Amino acid sequence: MAHGMSQFSLLAKRRFAPFFWTQALGAFNDNAFRNAMVMLVAFQMALPDAQVSLYTNLAPALFILPYFLFSATAGQIAEKFEKTRLIRFVKLFEIAAMAIAAIGFFTHHISLLLVVLFLMGMHSTMFGPIKYSILPQALERGELVGGNALVETGTQLAMLIGMIVGNSLMLIAGYGTLAASLATIAIAVTGYLVSRSIPAAPATAPDLKFNWNPLSETWRVLKLTHEDRAVFNAVLGISWFWFFGTVMIAQLPNYTRHVLGGDGSVNTLALTLFSIGTGVGSLLCERLSGKRVEIGLVPMGAFGLTVFAVDLFFAHPTLVAGVPLNWTSFLAAPGAWRVAMDLTMIGAFAGFYVVPLFAFVQSRAPRERLSRIIAGNNIVNALLICTASVFGIGLTMLGLSVPTIFLITGLINIAVAVYIFTLVPEFMMRFITWVLVHTLYRVRVDGLKNVPDEGAALVVCNHVSFMDPLILMASVRRPMRFVMYYKIFNIPVLNFVFRTAKAIPIAGRHEDEAQLLRAFELIDQALAAGEVVCIFPEGGLTKDGGIATFRPGVDQILARRPVPVVPLALRGMWGSIFSRRDSALHRSRLPRRFWSRIELVGGAPLSASEANAAVLESRVGELRGDKA
Repeated sequence: MAHGMSQFSLLAKRRFAPFFWTQALGAFNDNAFRNAMVMLVAFQMALPDAQVSLYTNLAPALFILPYFLFSATAGQIAEKFEKTRLIRFVKLFEIAAMAIAAIGFFTHHISLLLVVLFLMGMHSTMFGPIKYSILPQALERGELVGGNALVETGTQLAMLIGMIVGNSLMLIAGYGTLAASLATIAIAVTGYLVSRSIPAAPATAPDLKFNWNPLSETWRVLKLTHEDRAVFNAVLGISWFWFFGTVMIAQLPNYTRHVLGGDGSVNTLALTLFSIGTGVGSLLCERLSGKRVEIGLVPMGAFGLTVFAVDLFFAHPTLVAGVPLNWTSFLAAPGAWRVAMDLTMIGAFAGFYVVPLFAFVQSRAPRERLSRIIAGNNIVNALLICTASVFGIGLTMLGLSVPTIFLITGLINIAVAVYIFTLVPEFMMRFITWVLVHTLYRVRVDGLKNVPDEGAALVVCNHVSFMDPLILMASVRRPMRFVMYYKIFNIPVLNFVFRTAKAIPIAGRHEDEAQLLRAFELIDQALAAGEVVCIFPEGGLTKDGGIATFRPGVDQILARRPVPVVPLALRGMWGSIFSRRDSALHRSRLPRRFWSRIELVGGAPLSASEANAAVLESRVGELRGDKA
């Protein structure tokens, strides 16, 4: 995505827009059908309460069951065959399911409607691995966060509108079943027609040997998902998001009725606030992350989920006893806006939490395995959703109030987050980096696409402050191994960041020759493994804002391992916090240039044969210009 272009520009591109509307229409139809069915069974068939309870509790189980049975198979299919054709088959399947649903609506045949519910679960199961694995094929790396944000926002809003429409259509006197039937069939047909505009997405593993045994393939897919520790823990994080959301949303009807004293419109308001919050939070991810896959937002999202879930426990609006409020009367009640803010912010921080995790899985997992890893993610998601239902029912049976359930869920969220971030320190490292850089600086970047997405490369940059590695780490999309002076490497707090980022400490020959030689060995090993290594060839921080002579270490690295070299330059850092322009006394005070406006620019790569210390010093100087 070109610098400065909004994620919304993707909605005008054929490689994204038809897919976006296809998946949004599918999410709409899932929820429109399910809510129309619930309205029919619970309110229009005059069934005994026990029978209504049986059907309403059986419905979620039937919808989620296909995720356990068919996710592994769906992952293989999405890997082995061209994805656009698969999407069209899935949409034709949806049309057939909605036609059967129409028969069930007209005949009030509950068993038939439950069969359709199972079929729609199969529809979602088959579409899931395609939905998230097609994005890396259609989008550039810098568009992944924005694309995922749009998909998450579209899904949330489509689900919300589908629920409202499904309920509303069934309330049309005398024509409810006809209206619901025609609407769901029409949406399914529209989804198929839109899907015909999705560009081809070639199979990522056409030679995959198909395993028809769902049990053994499920086990194999879960093992595959577990192979990369960071990816698996991102999957756990996504699944926890579904656990948290399931618990919270499942309690909303009782919460709005018994705690808020509202009618059905207040429940719809609560769902709307949560959905809008999630959409806004998801869309903000691109701006907050600078269009890179920024997993540093995940700890911030986890923290916000807990803060506002706990605040719901303490938020008690003043209500008139025995008088059910509609949504406008509720918002006029004292304290209601605090509840509204909590629900909206839970949604917003849920967006901060889940969008980077999906983008991380898509960017980190091998392309030829991604569909199966998404299938593994869906299996774990389904398990956590079922666990969340049992968890909520269990706490309710123990007599705990809904606000208390919110409190317990929010506190458990902290424990789960700490567990995940302890297993994968990269999440917390990225969070610390993101907070420090975005608190102290306003960074504009340009030319960073010159850092290759794949393969070994050496990055060289001028060195102005102790924060330089963190700024590069927060700005360059691809992970880099930094070579840094050992005294900077050992700075408290930052040492955790540098160790987690696998930085390479180096010392002068007169200080510790053994560490110097070890550093060169580690640099060569990293380049041999296809990684990007970043060095600051000046050998120390600038003392006057200028660029010091580049040392010959860069020549030694390239002589041993000829790789492309990408010059970068920091502009505007001189005089910012942690540069040497100010004395130690000045640096101990609040900096004069707090939230400094700086730039990071990249130049065209040079081959190893044309790169040497003098040439690279000249290139970096040209990039920096007179903006010290």
